[in-house]
Amino acid sequence: MNNEKLRSDKAFLDAKRRELTALREQLLGTKASARSEEADVDENASGEAREFEDDAQKLVTLELEGSLEARDTERLVNIERALRKIDEGTYGLSDASGEPIPIDRLNAVPDAIYTLAEQEALDKKG
Repeated sequence: MNNEKLRSDKAFLDAKRRELTALREQLLGTKASARSEEADVDENASGEAREFEDDAQKLVTLELEGSLEARDTERLVNIERALRKIDEGTYGLSDASGEPIPIDRLNAVPDAIYTLAEQEALDKKG
């Protein structure tokens, strides 16, 4: 089956919808777990003697977690967009150019809303 037919194939789209929904649930679960863990750390740290090295390490960890959370938030936005694109009948077409996104890319990154070249250009811009 060619790329164009596969993008409109109900079984393919249903599989991608299930995959995207599972990814969304996984990311939302990870975010909830991280918030709970952070609250536990805050609660346990109150009233304890503090060391500056511990604070510095916590700051580094929070910065890294913040970067990961930002990435997860961006991914959630793309997942929601990809799910809307399935509903709209435009899944597998780039939001930037309307060009087809290769099926191999959709299989590797089901929430892709841009071609690889477009995504790389966006990533370079920051």
